Amino acid sequence: MSASAALDQLLDPLALCLDAESAQRIADLRLAPAVEQRVAELAERANEGWLTDDERGEYEALINAADFIDILKVKARRRLGSNPAKG
Repeated sequence: MSASAALDQLLDPLALCLDAESAQRIADLRLAPAVEQRVAELAERANEGWLTDDERGEYEALINAADFIDILKVKARRRLGSNPAKG
């Protein structure tokens, strides 16, 4: 099973638990400006090869969390699209 398929199996039931308001709030979620700035700083340091081990761990954690949030946002948008009137 691919990682993508496994995530779908894990998160699809969660998406079914979302009412319209919750799904919309997730779909509209944005990273805090301070987090965006930190990711940009770490990305620049990574591109230059200057990350410390601690920074690399932080960067990977932030990227993984952002990817997870993005997947949740897609699921929320699909939920809204498939059932927009349900609340």
